[in-house]
Amino acid sequence: MKIIKINKKEWHQGLDKSRKEYHLFGAVKDNNYYLIKELGQEQYPEMERPCAFDTILSPKSVIFPQTEKMLTADLDESQPDHHIMKRVETDYSKKAVLGIRPYDAKAFQILTLNFDTKEYKDPYFCDAMAATTFIGLAVNNPSQFDFSTSVGTGPFDEEGLDVLLVDVKDAYLAKVLTKKGEKFLSKSGFDNAADEKDALLTIEKLKKTAEKSISSKISHDKLKDKTILELYNAPFWDDIAFACINCGTCTYVCPTCWCFDIQDETKDNKCIRYKNWDTCMSRLFTEHASGHNPRGEKVQRVRQRFMHKLKYFPDKYDQGLMCVGCGRCVQHCPVNIDIREICEQMNS
Repeated sequence: MKIIKINKKEWHQGLDKSRKEYHLFGAVKDNNYYLIKELGQEQYPEMERPCAFDTILSPKSVIFPQTEKMLTADLDESQPDHHIMKRVETDYSKKAVLGIRPYDAKAFQILTLNFDTKEYKDPYFCDAMAATTFIGLAVNNPSQFDFSTSVGTGPFDEEGLDVLLVDVKDAYLAKVLTKKGEKFLSKSGFDNAADEKDALLTIEKLKKTAEKSISSKISHDKLKDKTILELYNAPFWDDIAFACINCGTCTYVCPTCWCFDIQDETKDNKCIRYKNWDTCMSRLFTEHASGHNPRGEKVQRVRQRFMHKLKYFPDKYDQGLMCVGCGRCVQHCPVNIDIREICEQMNS
């Protein structure tokens, strides 16, 4: 195990060195919130942000953009290759996402189960993942919405990360987890090796304190044994759906939602095919060309969302829930629908 000690006074200088090879992404303050954005030449990620004001949207958009050009075609029939769709040229040079929370890194592993399989590989997602290095930041002070320890991750979890940074006041202890992570630190000029024994003791102490401070927990131990119809026909769905306004906020802020729509746009003699995030909360999501809609009622859409996260996904993949416990959907739902309470209802 290799652990590098990074003096915070040298952090910006190191990031400037890394810009020669990497496009940097990180949290940037936008009014009262934080968003993940590509950083300009003299811009640095907000690493000291309080967890209660974590990024509204997860870093998912770095790999799976909200809107992405897929294919393009020339509609001019005088051209030899007219009406032939071709993949849009995209820059897949190296990226580094700085200060990503451990639960958000875990979310990318869940997305990979859908976009990178033996049968099907989404080239846009796979190429972006291959080009990206994830530099995590442990959560020393979890928010009131954080229930990550209940769903197989946690404030110091290392899954999906290339480096885990641990804030120790005047420095970061950088736990090197992969070759990609080691290369990023090397390019940044961070090479001051910490005393491994002392560093691991410090990290373990902070980890235990952070995990102990998480009071929000959920139970899902019985979900696997319940039949789909037992949960599908449960009596509580009308009550849960009553307040929902189908705004889709829960799906857009969720780091594990992977649904998308494809649309073609034409202007003059050019056609572009786009991939756009979609939401199962929308009535149009399941509307057929015939006009029939198998989930035309609000309660059916609400039930679908939670059945997918808490039942369909665990049954299909046997990888736990389709949730990393970040709490964004709880924090930002305008009508206070809480996935923790619904999970408890389903489980009991």
